[in-house]
Amino acid sequence: MSDATPPGWYPDTHVHGTERWWDGSAWTGYTRPSDVPQPPVPGPRTVPYASATPGRRAPGRRTTVLAVTAAALALAGAAVTGVVVLGGGDREGQPGAAPTPPPAAVGTGSARTPSPAEGPADDPRVLTDQLDGITLRVPDGWEKPENALDDAPTMRTVGSFTCPGDSGSFCHHGTVTARTATGTDLASMRALAEEDIGTAAGLAYEENVVGERTHGGIRSHRELASESVSVAGRTGYLVRWQVTTGRGPGGYVQSLVFPSAVGSETPVIVRFAFDAGREELPLSLMDTITRGIRPIGDSATGGGVGNTVGPG
Repeated sequence: MSDATPPGWYPDTHVHGTERWWDGSAWTGYTRPSDVPQPPVPGPRTVPYASATPGRRAPGRRTTVLAVTAAALALAGAAVTGVVVLGGGDREGQPGAAPTPPPAAVGTGSARTPSPAEGPADDPRVLTDQLDGITLRVPDGWEKPENALDDAPTMRTVGSFTCPGDSGSFCHHGTVTARTATGTDLASMRALAEEDIGTAAGLAYEENVVGERTHGGIRSHRELASESVSVAGRTGYLVRWQVTTGRGPGGYVQSLVFPSAVGSETPVIVRFAFDAGREELPLSLMDTITRGIRPIGDSATGGGVGNTVGPG
């Protein structure tokens, strides 16, 4: 039977009242308050972040518990007194046992597991994706919404308008979201981007996550780019489409895929959706945002802090 602890939320001993996500092989940069309701996570024990590595046993750890009890029993005028000494073995895995300290974070290039204090999560100029360990610079005239439809890290153009295909819904002219690639066995960045572009286009202009046809559906599309690209020091791939919609001017969508900056380097997907005919949304802005993606805590760039992203 394997000792490995499955992916899940575990206490972060560096930050009281916080839990951190273990991806099955390494700690990620994603955290949440520990009072968030959660289903039970299968596993042999609870593993505090940065004070234990799930699935490993503490070498040479022995715990000896000495308990002395004395009992006087009256039986036919006879008294019996006993002293019992209990010898303890390795108790790791039992409640309250001290876990194994983790090894130092090891990464490839600038990749590493960020500490709980890192990441400009509250800076309005920076979108932080803690789960994937990256930041994106927020362009001028854009915002970070407090809530997104699918809970993915999102930035979008300020100001909404009535969607051309659904008078009861509101749209934004530009949107960028980041997410971890899941539910696929594809390992190639190119294959992942080519697979995801249809999903990205569909969610932006066909039917969104709540089933609204905000642009009257996609009538046709044309591929504008399919190429390798360097993202945060890693080799990724992007596919870009122009789509024609049943209502409104249509737009441009892009799927950008590259290895994560943390953990096991699971691929990250960044999806772009720009409405057509907008001066403030040239296609070059997609390239500018891509160049501004950085690992969390990248001291050489400040994780994107302090750099203005315009529509250049």
